[in-house]
Amino acid sequence: MSITLSGDSLSKVDRASAVYQDLLAIAPRLAAKDSTLWGAAAEEEAAIRLNWIDLPKSSQALLPQLAELTEWASSNNLTNIVLAGMGGSSLAPEVFSKTFNKKLTVLDSTDPAQIAAGIPADFSNTIIVVGSKSGSTIETASQRALFTQLMLDAGLKPADHLVVITDPGSPLDHDARSAGLRVINADPNVGGRYSALSAFGLVPAALMGIDVAAVLDAAFTASQSFTQEGSAALDLAYLLFTQTEQNVAFSDSGSQVPGLSDWIEQLIAESTGKDQKGRLPIVIESPAAPVAGPAFTVGFAGLHGNLIVEASLGEQFILWEWVTALLSRALKLDPFNQPNVTEAKERTNALLAEWSDGVVHAPTPSWSNENLEVFGSIVGNSLTEILATFIAQPAHYIATMAYLHRGADDAIAEIRPLTAVKSGKGTTFGWGPRFLHSTGQFHKGGQHNGLFIQITGESGSDIAIPGKNFGFHTLLMAQALGDGQALTSRNFPTLRMHLKNRSAGIAEILGALRSI
Repeated sequence: MSITLSGDSLSKVDRASAVYQDLLAIAPRLAAKDSTLWGAAAEEEAAIRLNWIDLPKSSQALLPQLAELTEWASSNNLTNIVLAGMGGSSLAPEVFSKTFNKKLTVLDSTDPAQIAAGIPADFSNTIIVVGSKSGSTIETASQRALFTQLMLDAGLKPADHLVVITDPGSPLDHDARSAGLRVINADPNVGGRYSALSAFGLVPAALMGIDVAAVLDAAFTASQSFTQEGSAALDLAYLLFTQTEQNVAFSDSGSQVPGLSDWIEQLIAESTGKDQKGRLPIVIESPAAPVAGPAFTVGFAGLHGNLIVEASLGEQFILWEWVTALLSRALKLDPFNQPNVTEAKERTNALLAEWSDGVVHAPTPSWSNENLEVFGSIVGNSLTEILATFIAQPAHYIATMAYLHRGADDAIAEIRPLTAVKSGKGTTFGWGPRFLHSTGQFHKGGQHNGLFIQITGESGSDIAIPGKNFGFHTLLMAQALGDGQALTSRNFPTLRMHLKNRSAGIAEILGALRSI
C-alpha cells in the first residue's frame, strides 16, 4: 500500500510559498538528521533524539532478537500478553493490536479497578511486558512491583514471565538485569513519542504475532519519498501550519488503522504544545461527531474531513513523525522536549511526600450531594448551573480529563461531544493519568486559552503498591490533584468533579450537561 492524500484542503497547498519552500529545503537535512533545524536552543536535545529517522531500517537489526523472544514465548505457551507502559510505551502497541485485531491488555493507568481488571486469572500462560524509556516512570514501576509480588505469591519465577523494554543504562535496565529478567534495549536516541518503530512498539507487536518486518519495510519505502516536492509529509505539514491556528480534529473510525488518532494525539500535542504555541489534536468518536469551534479535520477513510490520509500502519507511523518534525520547524518549536510533563511528575511526588500517612488529603468541596463533590471557584445552586457557568467562560477549547477506569467507566466519554455541543468550543477528552504523557504537555505549554474539567472518583477498594506506604488510589489522586495544582498555578479555569458513586455520578454529570 502507498500513502494517498485526498480532500478539499489539498487545493490550498501553495508549493511556491515561502513556508513550503523552507520545508522543502530542510527536508533533506531532516533525512540526514541535522540537529540545527529547530534553532540553537533546541540543538542539544535534537542531537540525541533523531534516530527515529532511521528506525524503518535500523530496527531490522532487532528481528533476530524478536524471533528468539517469540520462540521462547511460544514454547512456554505464553499466549496472554499484558503491557505495562505509559505514553510512547503503550500507545503504539495498542494501535498495533487494534489494527491487526490481536489481543493485548494495556495497563496505562493507576486506577485500582483498572489495575485489578488487568491482573490475569492465571499467570502461568502470561507474559508481562514492562516498557519504560527512562526506567523511572512511576506508573510502570508500581505495576511491575505489583506483578512481581503476585507472581512470587503464585510460586512462579518472574524471570519466566517478565520482559523489560528500556533504554540502556536506565535504572530499570540495571535492576531488571540484576534480577535475571529478559531485557531488550531501545535506541536511547529516540524519544518516547517517536518510538513506534523501535523496540517499544515492535516487541509487543512481535509477541502478538504481527509481521513486524513487513511493517518496517513499508515504512522505509514510504520515507524515501518524503524529501520530494509534493510528498505527503510536506503537504501535510504545510496544511497543519496554514489551515488552522490551533485545533485539529482526528477520526479513525471505520479506517484500517483504528486507534491511530490517540497515538497522533500524543505525538503532535507533546511535540508542539510549548512556548504558548502548538496544534491541539481533538480525537473525535466518528466523522459525524461534533468538534465545535474552528478546526482542521483529518480522517483516515472515506470522504469525511478536510484531509483524508490512507496508508498502512507502518507508513502512517513514519509519516506522522516526519509531519510533526516539519510542522515544528514551521512553528519554530523544539519538537523533542516536554518540560511540563516533568512538572506534573514533580507535583505528584510532592503530594505523595506530603501525604506521609499514605492517605489522600483532599480540600473542602464548594458543592456536593450524595453522588459527587465539586471543587473550584465557580459557585451555583445546582450542578447544571455550575457547569453552565464554567463552560460559558471565554476559551478556545475545553479539556476534559477523567481519572477513572477505562473499560468500565466509559460512559463518561460522552462528556466530550456533549460539552462541545453545549459550549460551542473545541473539546478534548483524555483518560488520566495517561493524558499526562500526551495532551498534558499542551495544556500547560501550548496556547493559554483552555478550560479544564477534571473528573476523579472513589475506588471501591485500593491495591497496595509493594514497597510503598500508599496504594494505587492514592497515587492516582496525587496525579490528579498535582496536575490540578499545575493548572491553577497558571490561573487556568479548572473545575474538578469527584464521584462518590461512580455510575450515579457519571449519569448526573451527563444529565446536567444535557439540561443546559
